[in-house]
Amino acid sequence: MAITLGSITRSVNGAVVALTGMPVIGGLMRRGFVEVTYVGRRSGKTFSTPVFYSRKGETITIGVAMPDNKKWWRNFLGEGGPISLHLDGIDRGGYATARRDEKGRVSVRVLLDQPS
Repeated sequence: MAITLGSITRSVNGAVVALTGMPVIGGLMRRGFVEVTYVGRRSGKTFSTPVFYSRKGETITIGVAMPDNKKWWRNFLGEGGPISLHLDGIDRGGYATARRDEKGRVSVRVLLDQPS
């Protein structure tokens, strides 16, 4: 079996998600990482991936490192779309919009739904 960038990425993402669930290190990991789940705009399939984030109240900001090598954030260009985040031990829904600035940096802004 050949090692590809995709297989390495899946392995690293799986390790990050596993670490966020561990008793001691999980709390530290969850301060900076969150797992997002979304439906692909073209495939209609559900995907989950861990991302680094910052939070201010009910707004989550995700800075996309190396955006030209990633596709997930493109689901939220233009009008944006729904997203789910596993945040503070629970799943929270929200609405995400992505933008690229004049320097090519990409950020995804998520406005969280009100908890029920």
